[in-house]
Amino acid sequence: MSAVLKPVEVRFEAMGTANLDAVLQVEQQAYAHPWQRVNFMDSLHAGYQAQLLLAQDTLLGYFVAMKGVDEVHLLNITVAPAYQRQGWARVMLDALAIWAKGQGADWLWLEVRSGHQRAIEVYQAQGFARVGLRKAYYPAVAGQREDALVMSRRL
Repeated sequence: MSAVLKPVEVRFEAMGTANLDAVLQVEQQAYAHPWQRVNFMDSLHAGYQAQLLLAQDTLLGYFVAMKGVDEVHLLNITVAPAYQRQGWARVMLDALAIWAKGQGADWLWLEVRSGHQRAIEVYQAQGFARVGLRKAYYPAVAGQREDALVMSRRL
């Protein structure tokens, strides 16, 4: 069941270690194979772009991205399950594209589970195209592995 927000101002805020309990709660609700605290800690320590999307004190979602020479690689983007299908992923992808352009990036890159059709459709609607496949990239049920689609978007 989705929770619909009344019109409210949303904002981005840098993710920090103080936010990780809330982030991990959303991560565990959203995924069968969530990132662990160490994944977020490593990203923060590496200086990756990690942003929270907030409506007042409500965590709507977050993303983590790594800057390369002329590209940015989206490592994690998550919308809290209660707020999915309301356009928040598009808001975060737009913000990421603006930041990436400001960093001099020409491309955005990501991997997405090959079976995650809803996410693939969001990425395609945002201008991403499939450019490759990584076999057995993601953990899956019962010790299996799932392929990842590699997608990119020229900025």
